[in-house]
Amino acid sequence: QVQLVESGGGLVQAGGSLRLSCVASVSSNTMAWFRQAPGKEREFVATIAWSTGITKYADSVKGRFTISRDNAKNTMYLQMNSLEPEDTAVYYCAADTDGGLWNPSKDANRMDYWGKGTLVTVSS
Repeated sequence: QVQLVESGGGLVQAGGSLRLSCVASVSSNTMAWFRQAPGKEREFVATIAWSTGITKYADSVKGRFTISRDNAKNTMYLQMNSLEPEDTAVYYCAADTDGGLWNPSKDANRMDYWGKGTLVTVSS
């Protein structure tokens, strides 16, 4: 059983920055961020292979968001810069215990564990 706890959400103006954190009870092969905006389906944001550090991003956040991890703290981060109102959503941390070390998954259906989410609101 892997427990995931997100933090760092809040209200920020467009153009601003936030850093989300996800503390895991144990590390997993792959960890990822997803988000769900009001009235929309959950969508992939970014993923990282825990041991190799290989990352992937959704096109909508590429160049603005950075995913990273601190192995010693079992903590994953999402640095979000140049935030836009369209980034408003609940952000979820997820873990894929069988994920590939060289090809971290972007598929929500592959994730075995989920956090409860943290709300990010970007005002215009």
